[in-house]
Amino acid sequence: MSETLYVQLLNLACSALLLSGILALWRRDLAAIVRLFAVQGAALAALVAVLGLHESHVETIVLAAGIAVLRAAVLPLLLRRAMRAGGAFRETEPLVNVASSLVAAALLALLSFAVTRPVVALSPSPATRAVPVALTVVLLGFFVLVTRRRALSQVAGFLMMDNGITAVAFLTTSGVPLIVELGVSLDVLLAVLVLQVLTSRIRAAFGDGDLDDLRELRD
Repeated sequence: MSETLYVQLLNLACSALLLSGILALWRRDLAAIVRLFAVQGAALAALVAVLGLHESHVETIVLAAGIAVLRAAVLPLLLRRAMRAGGAFRETEPLVNVASSLVAAALLALLSFAVTRPVVALSPSPATRAVPVALTVVLLGFFVLVTRRRALSQVAGFLMMDNGITAVAFLTTSGVPLIVELGVSLDVLLAVLVLQVLTSRIRAAFGDGDLDDLRELRD
Protein backbone atom coordinates (compact mmCIF):
# COMPACT_ATOMS: atom_id res chain seq x y z
CA MET A 1 0.00 0.00 0.00
CA SER A 2 1.42 3.37 -1.03
CA GLU A 3 1.79 6.13 1.53
CA THR A 4 -0.69 8.36 -0.31
CA LEU A 5 -3.37 5.67 -0.42
CA TYR A 6 -2.71 4.83 3.23
CA VAL A 7 -3.26 8.45 4.31
CA GLN A 8 -6.41 8.78 2.20
CA LEU A 9 -7.98 5.58 3.55
CA LEU A 10 -7.01 6.49 7.11
CA ASN A 11 -8.60 9.93 6.76
CA LEU A 12 -11.74 8.41 5.23
CA ALA A 13 -12.14 5.91 8.07
CA CYS A 14 -11.56 8.57 10.72
CA SER A 15 -14.05 10.91 9.03
CA ALA A 16 -16.74 8.20 9.05
CA LEU A 17 -15.94 7.44 12.69
CA LEU A 18 -16.35 11.08 13.69
CA LEU A 19 -19.36 11.86 11.48
CA SER A 20 -21.37 8.94 12.87
CA GLY A 21 -20.78 10.23 16.40
CA ILE A 22 -21.91 13.75 15.49
CA LEU A 23 -25.03 12.45 13.73
CA ALA A 24 -25.90 10.44 16.84
CA LEU A 25 -26.16 13.74 18.71
CA TRP A 26 -28.49 15.08 16.03
CA ARG A 27 -30.87 12.11 15.75
CA ARG A 28 -33.47 11.22 18.39
CA ASP A 29 -34.86 8.13 16.69
CA LEU A 30 -33.40 5.13 18.53
CA ALA A 31 -33.33 2.98 15.39
CA ALA A 32 -31.28 5.66 13.63
CA ILE A 33 -28.87 5.85 16.58
CA VAL A 34 -28.38 2.08 16.43
CA ARG A 35 -27.71 2.27 12.68
CA LEU A 36 -25.16 5.03 13.26
CA PHE A 37 -23.46 2.85 15.86
CA ALA A 38 -23.25 0.07 13.27
CA VAL A 39 -21.71 2.50 10.77
CA GLN A 40 -19.23 3.62 13.40
CA GLY A 41 -18.32 0.00 14.12
CA ALA A 42 -17.68 -0.57 10.41
CA ALA A 43 -15.56 2.59 10.27
CA LEU A 44 -13.53 1.41 13.26
CA ALA A 45 -12.98 -1.96 11.60
CA ALA A 46 -11.86 -0.20 8.41
CA LEU A 47 -9.48 1.97 10.42
CA VAL A 48 -7.89 -1.07 12.06
CA ALA A 49 -7.71 -2.89 8.72
CA VAL A 50 -5.91 0.06 7.10
CA LEU A 51 -3.37 0.13 9.93
CA GLY A 52 -2.87 -3.62 9.64
CA LEU A 53 -2.39 -3.55 5.87
CA HIS A 54 0.04 -0.65 6.10
CA GLU A 55 2.13 -2.39 8.75
CA SER A 56 1.61 -5.88 7.21
CA HIS A 57 0.38 -7.19 10.59
CA VAL A 58 -1.75 -10.26 10.07
CA GLU A 59 -2.93 -10.19 13.69
CA THR A 60 -4.22 -6.63 13.29
CA ILE A 61 -6.10 -7.58 10.12
CA VAL A 62 -7.71 -10.50 11.97
CA LEU A 63 -8.70 -8.10 14.74
CA ALA A 64 -10.28 -5.81 12.15
CA ALA A 65 -12.45 -8.68 10.92
CA GLY A 66 -13.48 -9.50 14.48
CA ILE A 67 -14.32 -5.87 15.21
CA ALA A 68 -16.45 -5.70 12.06
CA VAL A 69 -18.44 -8.78 13.08
CA LEU A 70 -18.93 -7.73 16.69
CA ARG A 71 -19.36 -3.95 16.50
CA ALA A 72 -20.97 -3.57 13.08
CA ALA A 73 -23.27 -6.61 13.21
CA VAL A 74 -23.68 -8.43 16.54
CA LEU A 75 -23.93 -5.49 18.95
CA PRO A 76 -26.30 -3.44 16.72
CA LEU A 77 -28.49 -6.54 16.38
CA LEU A 78 -28.64 -6.92 20.16
CA LEU A 79 -29.44 -3.21 20.55
CA ARG A 80 -32.32 -3.53 18.07
CA ARG A 81 -33.70 -6.49 20.01
CA ALA A 82 -33.43 -4.54 23.25
CA MET A 83 -35.21 -1.61 21.59
CA ARG A 84 -38.09 -3.82 20.45
CA ALA A 85 -38.26 -5.52 23.84
CA GLY A 86 -38.36 -2.16 25.60
CA GLY A 87 -41.06 -0.81 23.32
CA ALA A 88 -39.34 2.60 23.03
CA PHE A 89 -38.43 3.81 19.55
CA ARG A 90 -37.68 7.49 20.15
CA GLU A 91 -35.57 9.41 22.60
CA THR A 92 -37.54 11.60 24.97
CA GLU A 93 -36.52 15.23 25.45
CA PRO A 94 -32.74 15.11 26.05
CA LEU A 95 -31.10 17.19 28.74
CA VAL A 96 -29.41 19.26 26.00
CA ASN A 97 -31.24 20.21 22.79
CA VAL A 98 -29.92 19.41 19.31
CA ALA A 99 -28.49 22.85 18.54
CA SER A 100 -26.64 23.03 21.85
CA SER A 101 -25.42 19.46 21.38
CA LEU A 102 -23.86 20.32 18.02
CA VAL A 103 -22.17 23.38 19.52
CA ALA A 104 -20.90 21.17 22.34
CA ALA A 105 -19.56 18.71 19.73
CA ALA A 106 -17.54 21.50 18.12
CA LEU A 107 -16.14 22.55 21.50
CA LEU A 108 -15.25 18.95 22.37
CA ALA A 109 -13.42 18.64 19.05
CA LEU A 110 -11.41 21.78 19.81
CA LEU A 111 -10.64 20.44 23.28
CA SER A 112 -9.45 17.13 21.83
CA PHE A 113 -7.10 18.84 19.38
CA ALA A 114 -5.73 21.05 22.16
CA VAL A 115 -5.17 18.18 24.60
CA THR A 116 -3.52 15.86 22.06
CA ARG A 117 -1.23 18.50 20.52
CA PRO A 118 1.81 17.36 22.59
CA VAL A 119 1.19 13.74 21.55
CA VAL A 120 1.00 14.66 17.88
CA ALA A 121 4.15 16.78 18.20
CA LEU A 122 6.10 13.83 19.60
CA SER A 123 5.37 11.62 16.59
CA PRO A 124 3.72 13.45 13.69
CA SER A 125 2.86 10.29 11.73
CA PRO A 126 -0.47 9.99 9.85
CA ALA A 127 -1.84 7.65 12.54
CA THR A 128 -0.83 9.94 15.40
CA ARG A 129 -2.33 12.96 13.65
CA ALA A 130 -5.67 11.12 13.69
CA VAL A 131 -5.63 10.70 17.48
CA PRO A 132 -7.56 13.98 18.09
CA VAL A 133 -10.41 12.60 15.97
CA ALA A 134 -10.53 9.39 18.01
CA LEU A 135 -10.47 11.33 21.27
CA THR A 136 -13.33 13.49 19.98
CA VAL A 137 -15.35 10.30 19.42
CA VAL A 138 -14.67 9.30 23.03
CA LEU A 139 -15.94 12.65 24.30
CA LEU A 140 -18.98 12.57 21.98
CA GLY A 141 -19.91 9.12 23.27
CA PHE A 142 -19.59 10.35 26.84
CA PHE A 143 -21.72 13.38 25.98
CA VAL A 144 -24.46 11.11 24.61
CA LEU A 145 -24.18 8.97 27.73
CA VAL A 146 -24.79 11.86 30.15
CA THR A 147 -27.39 13.86 28.20
CA ARG A 148 -29.86 11.22 27.01
CA ARG A 149 -32.77 9.94 29.08
CA ARG A 150 -33.43 6.56 27.50
CA ALA A 151 -31.36 3.70 28.89
CA LEU A 152 -30.79 2.38 25.36
CA SER A 153 -29.46 5.75 24.18
CA GLN A 154 -27.07 5.83 27.11
CA VAL A 155 -25.80 2.35 26.30
CA ALA A 156 -25.28 3.41 22.67
CA GLY A 157 -23.28 6.38 23.96
CA PHE A 158 -21.18 4.06 26.12
CA LEU A 159 -20.49 1.78 23.16
CA MET A 160 -19.54 4.75 20.97
CA MET A 161 -17.18 5.89 23.70
CA ASP A 162 -15.66 2.40 23.69
CA ASN A 163 -15.20 2.63 19.91
CA GLY A 164 -13.29 5.87 20.39
CA ILE A 165 -11.09 4.34 23.09
CA THR A 166 -10.30 1.41 20.80
CA ALA A 167 -9.43 3.79 17.97
CA VAL A 168 -7.09 5.77 20.25
CA ALA A 169 -5.37 2.53 21.31
CA PHE A 170 -4.75 1.41 17.73
CA LEU A 171 -3.66 4.83 16.48
CA THR A 172 -1.15 5.36 19.29
CA THR A 173 0.28 1.83 19.51
CA SER A 174 -0.25 0.46 15.96
CA GLY A 175 -2.36 -2.30 17.45
CA VAL A 176 -3.14 -4.03 20.72
CA PRO A 177 -2.62 -7.70 21.61
CA LEU A 178 -5.33 -10.03 20.31
CA ILE A 179 -6.13 -11.38 23.76
CA VAL A 180 -6.65 -7.85 25.14
CA GLU A 181 -9.07 -6.81 22.39
CA LEU A 182 -10.88 -10.16 22.65
CA GLY A 183 -11.32 -9.75 26.40
CA VAL A 184 -12.62 -6.19 26.09
CA SER A 185 -15.00 -7.15 23.28
CA LEU A 186 -16.42 -10.04 25.27
CA ASP A 187 -16.99 -7.74 28.24
CA VAL A 188 -18.87 -5.29 26.02
CA LEU A 189 -20.91 -8.11 24.47
CA LEU A 190 -21.82 -9.41 27.94
CA ALA A 191 -22.88 -5.93 29.04
CA VAL A 192 -25.22 -5.59 26.06
CA LEU A 193 -26.71 -9.04 26.67
CA VAL A 194 -27.41 -8.07 30.28
CA LEU A 195 -28.95 -4.83 29.02
CA GLN A 196 -31.32 -6.75 26.77
CA VAL A 197 -32.52 -8.89 29.68
CA LEU A 198 -32.93 -5.89 32.00
CA THR A 199 -34.79 -3.89 29.35
CA SER A 200 -37.30 -6.71 28.94
CA ARG A 201 -37.77 -6.95 32.70
CA ILE A 202 -38.18 -3.17 33.10
CA ARG A 203 -40.66 -3.02 30.25
CA ALA A 204 -42.70 -5.88 31.75
CA ALA A 205 -42.68 -4.39 35.25
CA PHE A 206 -43.03 -0.66 34.63
CA GLY A 207 -44.04 -0.27 30.99
CA ASP A 208 -41.26 2.15 30.02
CA GLY A 209 -37.51 2.69 30.02
CA ASP A 210 -37.38 6.42 30.59
CA LEU A 211 -34.92 7.06 33.40
CA ASP A 212 -36.85 10.04 34.76
CA ASP A 213 -39.93 7.87 35.22
CA LEU A 214 -37.85 5.21 36.96
CA ARG A 215 -36.39 7.83 39.32
CA GLU A 216 -39.93 8.89 40.24
CA LEU A 217 -40.64 5.30 41.26
CA ARG A 218 -37.65 5.41 43.60
CA ASP A 219 -38.68 8.75 45.07
